Amino acid sequence: MGLFSKSIKTLDDLFVHTLQDIYYAEQQIEKNLPTMIEKAQDPSLKQGLRQHLDETRGQIGRLEQVFRQHGHEPKGVQCVAMDGILAEAKEILGEVSDQDVTDAAIISSAQAVEHYEMTRYGTLVAWAKQLGRPDCAALLQANLDEEKAADAKLTMVAESRVNRAAA
Repeated sequence: MGLFSKSIKTLDDLFVHTLQDIYYAEQQIEKNLPTMIEKAQDPSLKQGLRQHLDETRGQIGRLEQVFRQHGHEPKGVQCVAMDGILAEAKEILGEVSDQDVTDAAIISSAQAVEHYEMTRYGTLVAWAKQLGRPDCAALLQANLDEEKAADAKLTMVAESRVNRAAA
């Protein structure tokens, strides 16, 4: 473990650490989505990103509820993976000059974020169930379901028009 974090000895410790990881990640997503919304031109993409920003805020609230139900204060730990995904998105968006290609790049970056979130939430749901916390599992499952739906919407927007326009 890192220099300032306690060691992980049990599945419960790992569960809490992973909650902290995704909590930080969601907060970073909330900070970065407005830039993607601003750069997007496709109306469906722009609206889908706005909707997901609202969902992200709700997901943060659910995570805070999971922390409290599990006897912990909400707290994040740096998620190097999410920092990397978001840094890459900023870099790519800074290099694209064509608006149609920018929309395709936004979708690609947003889907990288969604896929990371889906892996974390899927794992957390399974661990919550294993730890006898169906209450926590239900809240985490709601977040997972929203992430899957957001990913499906991004695919639909990409395949129905954005990729074609970018080509």
